[in-house]
Amino acid sequence: MCAAARASEHRDGRQMGQSSRTGSAHRDVVVIGSGFGGALAAWPLVRAGLDVLMLERGPWVGRGPHNWEPEGTLIRTPYFNGGSEFVAVTSRGRDLTAACSCVGGASVFYGAVSLRFREGDFQPDPEIVGESGSRWPISYEDLRAHYAHAERILSVSGQAGADPTEPRRIDPYPARPHPLSEVSRRIGEGARKLGLRPFPLPLAITFPGEGASNGTPTCIGCDTCDTFACAVSAKNDLATRVIPTLVDRGMEVRSETAVTRLEMEGDRIAAVVCVDRTTGVKSRVMADLFVLAAGALGSTHLLLSSGLAERNPAGKVIGRYLTRHCSAIVYGGHPWVKPFTHEFHKQLGIHDYYFGDSNGSGPAGKLGSIQQVQTPSMGTVAAVLSRPKQFFVHPLVKRITGLLVLAEEQPRWDNHVSLDPVETDEIGLPRLVVRHEYSDRDLAARRKLISAAKRIHRAAGSLAHYVHYIDTFSHALGTVRMGDDPAQNPLDADCRFRGLENLYVVDGSALPSAAGVNPSLTIAANALRAGEGIAARAERATSAGRLFVH
Repeated sequence: MCAAARASEHRDGRQMGQSSRTGSAHRDVVVIGSGFGGALAAWPLVRAGLDVLMLERGPWVGRGPHNWEPEGTLIRTPYFNGGSEFVAVTSRGRDLTAACSCVGGASVFYGAVSLRFREGDFQPDPEIVGESGSRWPISYEDLRAHYAHAERILSVSGQAGADPTEPRRIDPYPARPHPLSEVSRRIGEGARKLGLRPFPLPLAITFPGEGASNGTPTCIGCDTCDTFACAVSAKNDLATRVIPTLVDRGMEVRSETAVTRLEMEGDRIAAVVCVDRTTGVKSRVMADLFVLAAGALGSTHLLLSSGLAERNPAGKVIGRYLTRHCSAIVYGGHPWVKPFTHEFHKQLGIHDYYFGDSNGSGPAGKLGSIQQVQTPSMGTVAAVLSRPKQFFVHPLVKRITGLLVLAEEQPRWDNHVSLDPVETDEIGLPRLVVRHEYSDRDLAARRKLISAAKRIHRAAGSLAHYVHYIDTFSHALGTVRMGDDPAQNPLDADCRFRGLENLYVVDGSALPSAAGVNPSLTIAANALRAGEGIAARAERATSAGRLFVH
Protein backbone atom coordinates (compact mmCIF):
# COMPACT_ATOMS: atom_id res chain seq x y z
CA MET A 1 0.00 0.00 0.00
CA CYS A 2 1.45 3.43 -0.97
CA ALA A 3 2.03 6.15 1.61
CA ALA A 4 -0.92 8.22 0.36
CA ALA A 5 -3.30 5.31 0.82
CA ARG A 6 -1.98 4.59 4.31
CA ALA A 7 -2.40 8.23 5.29
CA SER A 8 -6.00 8.27 4.08
CA GLU A 9 -6.87 5.53 6.55
CA HIS A 10 -6.07 7.86 9.44
CA ARG A 11 -7.42 11.22 8.38
CA ASP A 12 -10.69 10.77 10.19
CA GLY A 13 -8.81 9.94 13.36
CA ARG A 14 -6.59 12.12 15.53
CA GLN A 15 -3.83 9.68 16.39
CA MET A 16 -1.70 7.86 13.87
CA GLY A 17 0.75 5.13 14.78
CA GLN A 18 1.00 2.93 17.85
CA SER A 19 4.36 3.13 19.59
CA SER A 20 5.40 0.50 22.07
CA ARG A 21 5.23 3.35 24.55
CA THR A 22 2.00 4.96 23.33
CA GLY A 23 0.28 6.54 26.30
CA SER A 24 3.54 6.79 28.22
CA ALA A 25 4.35 10.09 29.89
CA HIS A 26 8.02 9.74 28.83
CA ARG A 27 9.41 9.46 25.30
CA ASP A 28 12.84 9.50 23.70
CA VAL A 29 12.04 12.48 21.47
CA VAL A 30 9.12 14.88 21.17
CA VAL A 31 8.86 16.73 17.84
CA ILE A 32 6.65 19.81 17.91
CA GLY A 33 5.31 20.53 14.42
CA SER A 34 4.87 18.35 11.33
CA GLY A 35 6.11 20.65 8.56
CA PHE A 36 9.38 20.41 6.66
CA GLY A 37 11.47 20.97 9.77
CA GLY A 38 9.67 18.51 12.03
CA ALA A 39 9.05 15.74 9.49
CA LEU A 40 12.56 15.74 8.02
CA ALA A 41 14.30 16.00 11.39
CA ALA A 42 12.20 13.02 12.53
CA TRP A 43 13.30 10.94 9.51
CA PRO A 44 16.79 10.01 10.85
CA LEU A 45 15.54 9.86 14.44
CA VAL A 46 12.89 7.28 13.63
CA ARG A 47 15.28 5.31 11.44
CA ALA A 48 17.72 5.21 14.35
CA GLY A 49 15.07 3.35 16.37
CA LEU A 50 14.18 6.17 18.75
CA ASP A 51 10.70 6.44 20.22
CA VAL A 52 9.40 9.64 18.58
CA LEU A 53 6.15 11.43 19.35
CA MET A 54 5.08 14.17 16.90
CA LEU A 55 2.65 16.81 18.15
CA GLU A 56 0.68 18.87 15.62
CA ARG A 57 -1.85 21.55 16.57
CA GLY A 58 -3.85 21.12 13.35
CA PRO A 59 -5.93 18.22 11.99
CA TRP A 60 -5.39 15.88 9.04
CA VAL A 61 -6.57 17.25 5.70
CA GLY A 62 -9.01 14.97 3.91
CA ARG A 63 -8.39 14.26 0.24
CA GLY A 64 -10.97 13.83 -2.48
CA PRO A 65 -13.06 15.70 -5.07
CA HIS A 66 -13.94 18.39 -2.51
CA ASN A 67 -10.33 19.66 -2.77
CA TRP A 68 -11.10 20.86 -6.32
CA GLU A 69 -13.97 23.08 -5.18
CA PRO A 70 -13.52 26.87 -4.83
CA GLU A 71 -13.60 26.43 -1.05
CA GLY A 72 -10.51 24.22 -1.31
CA THR A 73 -8.05 27.10 -1.67
CA LEU A 74 -6.12 27.55 1.59
CA ILE A 75 -7.51 30.90 2.69
CA ARG A 76 -11.07 29.52 2.46
CA THR A 77 -10.39 26.35 4.46
CA PRO A 78 -10.53 25.82 8.24
CA TYR A 79 -6.78 25.05 8.18
CA PHE A 80 -6.10 28.74 7.66
CA ASN A 81 -6.53 30.17 11.12
CA GLY A 82 -7.53 33.64 10.01
CA GLY A 83 -5.37 35.47 12.51
CA SER A 84 -6.47 33.85 15.76
CA GLU A 85 -2.84 33.46 16.87
CA PHE A 86 -0.99 36.39 15.32
CA VAL A 87 -1.55 40.09 14.78
CA ALA A 88 0.63 41.73 12.13
CA VAL A 89 1.48 45.42 12.27
CA THR A 90 2.86 46.55 8.91
CA SER A 91 3.44 49.83 7.10
CA ARG A 92 -0.28 49.79 6.20
CA GLY A 93 -1.33 49.71 9.84
CA ARG A 94 -2.73 46.89 11.93
CA ASP A 95 -3.55 43.82 9.83
CA LEU A 96 -4.42 40.26 10.61
CA THR A 97 -2.06 37.55 9.47
CA ALA A 98 -2.39 33.82 9.77
CA ALA A 99 -0.67 30.45 9.74
CA CYS A 100 -1.57 27.10 8.23
CA SER A 101 -2.35 24.49 10.89
CA CYS A 102 -2.62 20.91 9.68
CA VAL A 103 -0.63 17.68 9.59
CA GLY A 104 2.11 18.27 7.04
CA GLY A 105 2.00 22.03 7.58
CA ALA A 106 2.17 24.37 4.63
CA SER A 107 3.46 21.55 2.38
CA VAL A 108 -0.13 20.36 1.97
CA PHE A 109 -1.06 23.60 0.20
CA TYR A 110 2.27 24.69 -1.31
CA GLY A 111 3.16 24.77 -5.00
CA ALA A 112 5.78 21.99 -4.64
CA VAL A 113 8.71 24.08 -5.99
CA SER A 114 11.87 22.48 -4.55
CA LEU A 115 14.92 24.63 -5.26
CA ARG A 116 18.26 24.49 -3.49
CA PHE A 117 19.81 27.70 -2.22
CA ARG A 118 22.75 28.76 -4.42
CA GLU A 119 26.33 28.44 -3.13
CA GLY A 120 26.52 32.23 -2.95
CA ASP A 121 23.48 32.34 -0.66
CA PHE A 122 25.62 30.90 2.13
CA GLN A 123 28.12 33.78 1.83
CA PRO A 124 27.11 37.17 3.25
CA ASP A 125 26.19 39.69 0.56
CA PRO A 126 26.91 43.11 2.12
CA GLU A 127 24.00 44.65 0.20
CA ILE A 128 21.64 42.17 1.87
CA VAL A 129 23.14 41.37 5.27
CA GLY A 130 24.41 44.85 6.16
CA GLU A 131 24.94 45.16 9.92
CA SER A 132 22.48 42.42 10.84
CA GLY A 133 25.14 39.80 11.60
CA SER A 134 23.09 37.22 9.69
CA ARG A 135 25.81 34.81 8.61
CA TRP A 136 25.57 31.11 7.95
CA PRO A 137 27.71 28.84 10.17
CA ILE A 138 27.68 26.19 7.42
CA SER A 139 28.42 26.17 3.69
CA TYR A 140 26.54 24.79 0.73
CA GLU A 141 28.84 21.76 0.78
CA ASP A 142 27.66 20.98 4.33
CA LEU A 143 24.12 20.68 2.96
CA ARG A 144 24.73 19.27 -0.52
CA ALA A 145 24.27 15.58 0.38
CA HIS A 146 21.25 16.46 2.52
CA TYR A 147 19.68 18.36 -0.37
CA ALA A 148 20.05 15.23 -2.50
CA HIS A 149 18.54 13.09 0.27
CA ALA A 150 15.56 15.44 0.64
CA GLU A 151 15.00 15.38 -3.13
CA ARG A 152 14.87 11.58 -3.04
CA ILE A 153 12.47 11.51 -0.11
CA LEU A 154 10.16 14.00 -1.87
CA SER A 155 10.72 12.46 -5.33
CA VAL A 156 11.51 15.82 -6.90
CA SER A 157 11.32 16.04 -10.70
CA GLY A 158 13.77 18.30 -12.47
CA GLN A 159 16.48 18.68 -15.08
CA ALA A 160 20.03 18.92 -13.75
CA GLY A 161 22.15 21.58 -15.43
CA ALA A 162 19.25 23.55 -16.91
CA ASP A 163 19.23 26.27 -14.22
CA PRO A 164 22.05 28.74 -15.04
CA THR A 165 22.64 29.45 -11.33
CA GLU A 166 22.25 25.85 -10.14
CA PRO A 167 24.67 24.95 -7.33
CA ARG A 168 27.02 22.02 -7.70
CA ARG A 169 25.27 18.67 -7.66
CA ILE A 170 26.43 15.12 -8.27
CA ASP A 171 23.25 13.07 -8.49
CA PRO A 172 20.52 13.62 -11.10
CA TYR A 173 17.02 14.51 -10.00
CA PRO A 174 14.97 11.49 -8.90
CA ALA A 175 12.42 12.09 -11.69
CA ARG A 176 12.18 13.88 -15.02
CA PRO A 177 10.17 17.10 -15.48
CA HIS A 178 6.75 16.95 -17.09
CA PRO A 179 6.52 18.12 -20.75
CA LEU A 180 5.77 21.83 -21.05
CA SER A 181 2.20 23.00 -21.53
CA GLU A 182 1.26 25.40 -24.33
CA VAL A 183 1.32 28.47 -22.09
CA SER A 184 4.66 27.42 -20.57
CA ARG A 185 6.13 27.14 -24.06
CA ARG A 186 4.87 30.64 -24.85
CA ILE A 187 6.40 32.08 -21.69
CA GLY A 188 9.66 30.24 -22.37
CA GLU A 189 9.83 31.53 -25.94
CA GLY A 190 9.15 35.07 -24.76
CA ALA A 191 11.93 34.85 -22.17
CA ARG A 192 14.41 33.52 -24.71
CA LYS A 193 13.60 36.40 -27.09
CA LEU A 194 14.94 38.67 -24.35
CA GLY A 195 18.13 36.66 -24.02
CA LEU A 196 17.03 34.94 -20.81
CA ARG A 197 17.49 31.26 -19.93
CA PRO A 198 14.25 29.71 -18.59
CA PHE A 199 14.49 26.24 -17.06
CA PRO A 200 12.08 23.57 -15.72
CA LEU A 201 11.23 24.23 -12.09
CA PRO A 202 12.06 21.26 -9.83
CA LEU A 203 8.74 20.08 -8.41
CA ALA A 204 7.82 17.60 -5.68
CA ILE A 205 5.03 16.13 -7.80
CA THR A 206 4.68 12.60 -9.19
CA PHE A 207 3.90 12.92 -12.88
CA PRO A 208 2.64 10.09 -15.10
CA GLY A 209 5.33 7.56 -15.93
CA GLU A 210 7.20 8.04 -12.66
CA GLY A 211 4.92 6.46 -10.07
CA ALA A 212 2.91 3.92 -12.04
CA SER A 213 5.20 1.04 -11.18
CA ASN A 214 4.64 1.21 -7.42
CA GLY A 215 1.02 2.37 -7.35
CA THR A 216 1.82 5.97 -6.36
CA PRO A 217 -0.90 8.38 -7.54
CA THR A 218 0.16 10.58 -10.46
CA CYS A 219 -0.66 14.14 -11.45
CA ILE A 220 -3.77 14.53 -13.63
CA GLY A 221 -2.93 18.08 -14.69
CA CYS A 222 -5.68 19.92 -12.81
CA ASP A 223 -5.66 23.66 -12.20
CA THR A 224 -5.90 23.39 -8.41
CA CYS A 225 -2.35 22.75 -7.22
CA ASP A 226 -0.75 25.78 -5.57
CA THR A 227 -2.80 26.81 -2.47
CA PHE A 228 -4.88 23.59 -2.73
CA ALA A 229 -4.47 20.18 -1.11
CA CYS A 230 -3.95 17.61 -3.85
CA ALA A 231 -7.21 15.72 -4.35
CA VAL A 232 -5.44 12.67 -5.78
CA SER A 233 -2.33 12.80 -3.51
CA ALA A 234 0.08 13.21 -6.44
CA LYS A 235 1.73 16.25 -4.84
CA ASN A 236 4.42 14.80 -2.58
CA ASP A 237 3.55 16.75 0.52
CA LEU A 238 4.62 15.59 3.94
CA ALA A 239 1.21 14.29 4.97
CA THR A 240 1.12 11.83 2.06
CA ARG A 241 4.78 11.19 1.27
CA VAL A 242 6.78 11.34 4.52
CA ILE A 243 4.75 11.11 7.72
CA PRO A 244 2.97 7.80 6.88
CA THR A 245 6.38 6.22 6.22
CA LEU A 246 7.61 7.41 9.61
CA VAL A 247 4.48 6.05 11.27
CA ASP A 248 5.09 2.68 9.62
CA ARG A 249 8.48 2.69 11.32
CA GLY A 250 7.05 3.43 14.77
CA MET A 251 6.49 7.18 15.13
CA GLU A 252 3.27 8.35 16.74
CA VAL A 253 1.43 11.46 15.53
CA ARG A 254 -1.07 13.32 17.70
CA SER A 255 -3.00 15.83 15.65
CA GLU A 256 -5.09 18.70 17.04
CA THR A 257 -2.71 18.83 20.00
CA ALA A 258 -1.34 22.29 20.78
CA VAL A 259 1.78 22.74 22.90
CA THR A 260 1.29 25.57 25.37
CA ARG A 261 4.56 25.48 27.29
CA LEU A 262 8.07 24.03 27.41
CA GLU A 263 8.99 23.25 31.03
CA MET A 264 12.59 23.59 32.24
CA GLU A 265 14.49 21.71 34.91
CA GLY A 266 17.98 23.07 35.35
CA ASP A 267 19.68 23.33 31.97
CA ARG A 268 17.24 20.98 30.22
CA ILE A 269 13.69 20.90 28.97
CA ALA A 270 11.88 18.30 31.06
CA ALA A 271 8.42 18.24 29.51
CA VAL A 272 5.88 19.91 27.25
CA VAL A 273 2.41 20.90 28.36
CA CYS A 274 -0.28 20.27 25.71
CA VAL A 275 -3.95 20.87 25.23
CA ASP A 276 -6.31 18.79 23.11
CA ARG A 277 -7.98 21.34 20.86
CA THR A 278 -11.08 19.17 20.53
CA THR A 279 -11.74 18.28 24.17
CA GLY A 280 -9.76 20.97 25.97
CA VAL A 281 -8.03 18.31 28.08
CA LYS A 282 -4.48 19.19 29.13
CA SER A 283 -1.60 16.74 29.34
CA ARG A 284 2.12 16.69 30.03
CA VAL A 285 4.71 14.69 28.08
CA MET A 286 8.27 14.17 29.30
CA ALA A 287 11.14 13.27 26.98
CA ASP A 288 14.90 13.07 26.80
CA LEU A 289 15.04 15.44 23.85
CA PHE A 290 12.81 18.04 22.20
CA VAL A 291 12.79 19.21 18.58
CA LEU A 292 10.88 22.44 18.00
CA ALA A 293 9.58 22.92 14.45
CA ALA A 294 6.42 25.02 14.70
CA GLY A 295 7.53 27.56 12.08
CA ALA A 296 9.31 30.89 12.32
CA LEU A 297 6.28 32.44 14.04
CA GLY A 298 5.03 29.45 16.03
CA SER A 299 8.41 28.35 17.41
CA THR A 300 9.25 31.88 18.50
CA HIS A 301 5.83 32.13 20.12
CA LEU A 302 6.54 29.07 22.28
CA LEU A 303 10.08 30.10 23.17
CA LEU A 304 8.99 33.56 24.31
CA SER A 305 5.85 32.48 26.14
CA SER A 306 7.82 29.73 27.93
CA GLY A 307 10.39 32.26 29.16
CA LEU A 308 13.28 30.54 27.43
CA ALA A 309 14.85 33.69 25.99
CA GLU A 310 16.23 34.41 29.46
CA ARG A 311 18.27 31.21 29.33
CA ASN A 312 19.90 31.98 25.99
CA PRO A 313 22.99 34.22 25.65
CA ALA A 314 21.40 35.66 22.50
CA GLY A 315 17.97 35.91 24.08
CA LYS A 316 17.51 39.50 22.95
CA VAL A 317 17.74 38.32 19.32
CA ILE A 318 14.93 35.76 19.58
CA GLY A 319 12.07 37.00 17.42
CA ARG A 320 14.27 39.54 15.59
CA TYR A 321 15.41 39.67 11.93
CA LEU A 322 12.15 38.28 10.57
CA THR A 323 12.15 37.90 6.78
CA ARG A 324 9.41 36.70 4.42
CA HIS A 325 10.58 37.64 0.87
CA CYS A 326 9.42 40.77 -0.92
CA SER A 327 7.04 39.14 -3.37
CA ALA A 328 4.40 39.79 -6.00
CA ILE A 329 2.68 37.98 -8.85
CA VAL A 330 2.63 39.68 -12.23
CA TYR A 331 -0.36 38.36 -14.17
CA GLY A 332 -0.47 38.64 -17.94
CA GLY A 333 -3.59 38.40 -20.09
CA HIS A 334 -3.46 36.40 -23.32
CA PRO A 335 -6.99 36.80 -24.76
CA TRP A 336 -6.31 35.34 -28.20
CA VAL A 337 -5.27 31.84 -27.10
CA LYS A 338 -7.29 28.94 -25.73
CA PRO A 339 -7.99 28.86 -21.98
CA PHE A 340 -5.07 27.81 -19.77
CA THR A 341 -7.09 25.97 -17.15
CA HIS A 342 -7.18 22.17 -16.95
CA GLU A 343 -3.54 22.10 -18.00
CA PHE A 344 -0.78 22.13 -15.39
CA HIS A 345 1.59 25.01 -16.13
CA LYS A 346 3.56 25.94 -13.00
CA GLN A 347 6.69 24.84 -14.83
CA LEU A 348 9.35 27.47 -15.58
CA GLY A 349 11.88 29.41 -13.55
CA ILE A 350 14.07 32.36 -14.58
CA HIS A 351 17.22 33.09 -12.58
CA ASP A 352 19.05 35.48 -14.90
CA TYR A 353 18.54 38.30 -12.37
CA TYR A 354 19.30 36.20 -9.31
CA PHE A 355 22.72 37.71 -8.54
CA GLY A 356 21.85 41.14 -9.91
CA ASP A 357 21.15 42.87 -13.19
CA SER A 358 24.08 42.68 -15.61
CA ASN A 359 22.90 45.94 -17.19
CA GLY A 360 23.43 47.77 -13.93
CA SER A 361 19.83 48.80 -13.33
CA GLY A 362 18.13 48.05 -10.04
CA PRO A 363 19.87 47.89 -6.67
CA ALA A 364 23.36 46.45 -6.28
CA GLY A 365 23.75 42.90 -5.04
CA LYS A 366 21.43 39.92 -5.30
CA LEU A 367 17.86 40.36 -6.51
CA GLY A 368 15.98 37.04 -6.57
CA SER A 369 13.94 34.74 -8.78
CA ILE A 370 11.04 34.72 -11.22
CA GLN A 371 8.78 31.65 -11.35
CA GLN A 372 5.77 30.78 -13.42
CA VAL A 373 2.55 30.24 -11.45
CA GLN A 374 -0.77 28.83 -12.56
CA THR A 375 -3.91 30.64 -13.54
CA PRO A 376 -5.68 31.67 -10.31
CA SER A 377 -8.67 29.53 -9.46
CA MET A 378 -12.11 31.12 -9.17
CA GLY A 379 -11.98 30.16 -5.50
CA THR A 380 -8.93 32.37 -5.05
CA VAL A 381 -10.50 35.17 -7.10
CA ALA A 382 -13.70 34.98 -5.05
CA ALA A 383 -11.69 35.24 -1.83
CA VAL A 384 -10.12 38.57 -2.79
CA LEU A 385 -12.65 40.29 -5.09
CA SER A 386 -16.19 41.54 -4.52
CA ARG A 387 -19.04 39.90 -6.45
CA PRO A 388 -19.36 42.74 -9.01
CA LYS A 389 -15.65 42.50 -9.79
CA GLN A 390 -15.87 38.72 -10.02
CA PHE A 391 -18.55 39.08 -12.69
CA PHE A 392 -16.26 41.13 -14.93
CA VAL A 393 -13.09 39.15 -14.18
CA HIS A 394 -14.50 35.65 -14.58
CA PRO A 395 -14.34 35.48 -18.42
CA LEU A 396 -10.71 36.68 -18.35
CA VAL A 397 -9.34 34.44 -15.62
CA LYS A 398 -8.97 31.40 -17.84
CA ARG A 399 -6.64 33.34 -20.11
CA ILE A 400 -4.40 34.72 -17.38
CA THR A 401 -1.09 33.26 -16.29
CA GLY A 402 1.31 34.59 -13.69
CA LEU A 403 4.98 35.14 -12.94
CA LEU A 404 5.89 35.15 -9.26
CA VAL A 405 8.80 37.37 -8.24
CA LEU A 406 10.71 36.57 -5.04
CA ALA A 407 13.10 39.35 -4.02
CA GLU A 408 15.54 38.49 -1.25
CA GLU A 409 14.79 40.62 1.79
CA GLN A 410 17.25 42.32 4.12
CA PRO A 411 17.24 40.87 7.67
CA ARG A 412 16.51 43.84 9.92
CA TRP A 413 16.32 44.21 13.70
CA ASP A 414 13.05 46.17 13.57
CA ASN A 415 11.23 43.33 11.79
CA HIS A 416 10.33 41.14 14.71
CA VAL A 417 7.72 39.31 16.76
CA SER A 418 6.84 39.88 20.41
CA LEU A 419 4.18 38.92 22.94
CA ASP A 420 1.08 41.04 23.36
CA PRO A 421 0.93 42.15 27.02
CA VAL A 422 -2.89 41.95 27.12
CA GLU A 423 -4.52 39.81 24.43
CA THR A 424 -4.44 36.02 24.46
CA ASP A 425 -5.15 33.47 21.73
CA GLU A 426 -7.64 30.60 21.67
CA ILE A 427 -5.45 28.32 23.83
CA GLY A 428 -4.55 30.96 26.38
CA LEU A 429 -1.10 32.00 25.18
CA PRO A 430 -0.22 35.69 24.82
CA ARG A 431 -1.03 36.65 21.25
CA LEU A 432 2.01 37.09 19.05
CA VAL A 433 2.48 40.56 17.55
CA VAL A 434 4.29 40.59 14.21
CA ARG A 435 5.91 43.87 13.15
CA HIS A 436 7.27 44.08 9.64
CA GLU A 437 8.14 46.66 6.99
CA TYR A 438 10.14 46.31 3.81
CA SER A 439 13.24 48.43 3.36
CA ASP A 440 13.71 50.75 0.39
CA ARG A 441 16.23 48.25 -0.95
CA ASP A 442 13.69 45.37 -0.67
CA LEU A 443 11.12 47.35 -2.64
CA ALA A 444 13.66 48.38 -5.29
CA ALA A 445 14.65 44.74 -5.84
CA ARG A 446 11.01 43.74 -6.21
CA ARG A 447 10.33 46.58 -8.67
CA LYS A 448 13.23 45.41 -10.82
CA LEU A 449 11.92 41.83 -10.91
CA ILE A 450 8.36 43.04 -11.61
CA SER A 451 9.66 45.07 -14.54
CA ALA A 452 11.47 42.01 -15.89
CA ALA A 453 8.34 39.86 -15.49
CA LYS A 454 6.27 42.38 -17.45
CA ARG A 455 8.83 42.34 -20.27
CA ILE A 456 8.62 38.54 -20.40
CA HIS A 457 4.82 38.66 -20.57
CA ARG A 458 4.93 41.21 -23.39
CA ALA A 459 7.45 39.12 -25.32
CA ALA A 460 5.11 36.13 -24.91
CA GLY A 461 2.16 38.05 -26.39
CA SER A 462 0.42 39.46 -23.31
CA LEU A 463 -1.61 42.60 -23.92
CA ALA A 464 -2.16 43.70 -20.30
CA HIS A 465 -0.70 43.13 -16.84
CA TYR A 466 -1.89 43.14 -13.26
CA VAL A 467 0.42 43.08 -10.24
CA HIS A 468 -0.79 41.32 -7.09
CA TYR A 469 1.38 42.09 -4.05
CA ILE A 470 1.77 39.18 -1.64
CA ASP A 471 1.36 40.10 2.02
CA THR A 472 1.26 36.71 3.74
CA PHE A 473 4.00 35.23 5.91
CA SER A 474 4.20 31.93 4.02
CA HIS A 475 8.02 32.23 3.73
CA ALA A 476 8.65 33.52 7.25
CA LEU A 477 12.26 32.89 8.29
CA GLY A 478 15.04 33.91 10.61
CA THR A 479 13.57 34.64 14.05
CA VAL A 480 15.74 32.08 15.92
CA ARG A 481 18.75 32.04 13.62
CA MET A 482 21.75 29.75 13.87
CA GLY A 483 25.32 31.04 13.82
CA ASP A 484 28.78 30.91 15.35
CA ASP A 485 28.51 33.97 17.62
CA PRO A 486 26.74 32.99 20.89
CA ALA A 487 25.85 36.62 21.58
CA GLN A 488 24.11 37.10 18.21
CA ASN A 489 22.66 33.70 17.37
CA PRO A 490 20.24 31.75 19.59
CA LEU A 491 21.17 28.45 17.85
CA ASP A 492 24.57 26.90 17.26
CA ALA A 493 25.58 25.30 13.97
CA ASP A 494 23.85 22.05 15.02
CA CYS A 495 20.55 23.94 15.60
CA ARG A 496 20.82 23.40 19.38
CA PHE A 497 19.21 26.14 21.45
CA ARG A 498 22.04 27.76 23.39
CA GLY A 499 21.66 27.57 27.15
CA LEU A 500 19.72 24.30 27.13
CA GLU A 501 21.20 20.86 26.51
CA ASN A 502 18.31 19.06 24.87
CA LEU A 503 16.32 21.55 22.80
CA TYR A 504 16.76 21.95 19.02
CA VAL A 505 14.98 24.32 16.62
CA VAL A 506 14.93 23.06 13.02
CA ASP A 507 12.33 25.02 11.04
CA GLY A 508 12.61 28.18 8.94
CA SER A 509 13.38 30.29 11.99
CA ALA A 510 16.89 28.78 12.03
CA LEU A 511 17.81 30.15 8.59
CA PRO A 512 19.99 33.29 8.90
CA SER A 513 18.98 34.66 5.48
CA ALA A 514 16.19 34.07 2.99
CA ALA A 515 18.03 33.74 -0.34
CA GLY A 516 15.88 34.37 -3.42
CA VAL A 517 14.07 31.05 -3.79
CA ASN A 518 11.43 29.04 -1.96
CA PRO A 519 12.86 27.91 1.41
CA SER A 520 11.14 24.52 1.81
CA LEU A 521 13.92 22.31 0.41
CA THR A 522 16.58 24.14 2.44
CA ILE A 523 14.53 23.77 5.62
CA ALA A 524 14.17 20.07 4.80
CA ALA A 525 17.87 19.57 4.08
CA ASN A 526 18.96 21.45 7.20
CA ALA A 527 16.47 19.47 9.33
CA LEU A 528 17.85 16.21 7.94
CA ARG A 529 21.36 17.39 8.82
CA ALA A 530 20.32 18.37 12.34
CA GLY A 531 18.35 15.15 12.82
CA GLU A 532 21.29 13.00 11.78
CA GLY A 533 23.51 14.83 14.26
CA ILE A 534 20.97 14.38 17.05
CA ALA A 535 20.61 10.67 16.26
CA ALA A 536 24.38 10.19 16.33
CA ARG A 537 24.69 11.94 19.69
CA ALA A 538 21.79 9.91 21.06
CA GLU A 539 23.50 6.70 19.99
CA ARG A 540 26.73 7.72 21.73
CA ALA A 541 24.85 8.72 24.87
CA THR A 542 22.91 5.44 24.91
CA SER A 543 26.06 3.37 24.51
CA ALA A 544 27.56 5.26 27.44
CA GLY A 545 24.46 4.54 29.54
CA ARG A 546 23.44 8.19 29.78
CA LEU A 547 20.49 10.31 28.74
CA PHE A 548 20.91 12.47 25.65
CA VAL A 549 23.34 15.31 26.19
CA HIS A 550 24.93 17.83 23.91
